[in-house]
Amino acid sequence: MGRLVSTQWTPDRDITGVPRRHRQPCRYDAFVPDRLVGREVLLPADVAADVSDAERAVQQLNASGLPYRGYEAIARLLLRAEAVASSRIEGLEIGGRRLARADAARELDGSPPDQGAADVLGNIDAMRAAVDDVARRPRLDVDAIRDIHRALLAGTRDASWAGTVRDRQNWIGGSSFNPCAADFVPPPPDEVEALLEDLVEYVDSDVHPPVVQAALAHAQFETIHPFADGNGRTGRALIHVVLTRRGLSPHHVPPVSLVLATRSRDYVAGLESFREDGHTGIAEWIATFAAATTEACARVSGLTDGLAELSRRWREAVGPLRAGSTVAQLLDEILPQTPVTTVAQLVRLTDRSTQAVNEAVDRLHTAGVLLQTTAGRRNRAFEVDGLIDLITGFERSQASPVGDTAVEPPARPVPQRSPNR
Repeated sequence: MGRLVSTQWTPDRDITGVPRRHRQPCRYDAFVPDRLVGREVLLPADVAADVSDAERAVQQLNASGLPYRGYEAIARLLLRAEAVASSRIEGLEIGGRRLARADAARELDGSPPDQGAADVLGNIDAMRAAVDDVARRPRLDVDAIRDIHRALLAGTRDASWAGTVRDRQNWIGGSSFNPCAADFVPPPPDEVEALLEDLVEYVDSDVHPPVVQAALAHAQFETIHPFADGNGRTGRALIHVVLTRRGLSPHHVPPVSLVLATRSRDYVAGLESFREDGHTGIAEWIATFAAATTEACARVSGLTDGLAELSRRWREAVGPLRAGSTVAQLLDEILPQTPVTTVAQLVRLTDRSTQAVNEAVDRLHTAGVLLQTTAGRRNRAFEVDGLIDLITGFERSQASPVGDTAVEPPARPVPQRSPNR
């Protein structure tokens, strides 16, 4: 269950602009969790069955029979949706079109995105770093977690302390001025490094089933809260480090954050149970996490079916194609995962000549598959017809407990449907 450390809060002497009652010394209890390495996990039969269901669902999601041949496209769209949902849990809201244009502009000419876009793009970068880099390292260490956090905050106003483990007490809820009335106070700073070392040693092991390991690693990370900010997003990226590293999700990340965002009360209650209720609480949290993972996998069909239909519509609009042509490559491999793009980006992604890509883009533009827009400093860019609307619709559907906002209203704020361009 962990232990409480009772500590005296002493405000800075030169603090100003704070009410007098918040400048008084006070006591608070910081929570230090038990280590994960060597921890015994006792699961009732029903929770063990939930874990088996979740692992089977992730395996099926990653099977080769997905109903769309652009395998990499689904992977990238799921990763993007997972990152955006993780950001939304933290209150970061941004429209799909604005985000896609900011991403294209950043790659095209280095245009700095606005702060809202920078925060969400940072989370997409962090998810990519977690899945494409950190999860595939031979061994994990604390620097691996710092690298995810660095990717998260790069390009934002908080980039100066990206990857820096906190050396001060932080807290959740209560007053902004002191931790004495907080809802939860993480471990004192001098406990954090040892807890992180234990965490990465645990993540580097295979003592528990992958879904159990992902659930425990995430809850432990959120309990440690090792950074001044960005802990929730980093901790949710850690879920995919575990699932990818253990070989359960080699291609497709289950959009767990989409479900956790919708069932936020269950999410918070599960984390609280993990910290407070011993074996019973751990089992309750694992059951909540496993059920969310199973549900996330089940809801992916709306995205894959929609992308297959978009692909059919694009092909029909373009007409007959020569196999292996630049247009065919763009339709099959590149455009399904690139909501807004530029000629320069397409040259890099296809490894074709600028002339070949320009000719392909002209044909796709004429057919209505690419819609001309701008990115960054009014550079010419192209939006892929229907793709942003598909992503937005998928994200909206996940906000409904039944997967359809037309049947049951959303349980949380949802992205707005795309306005006319």
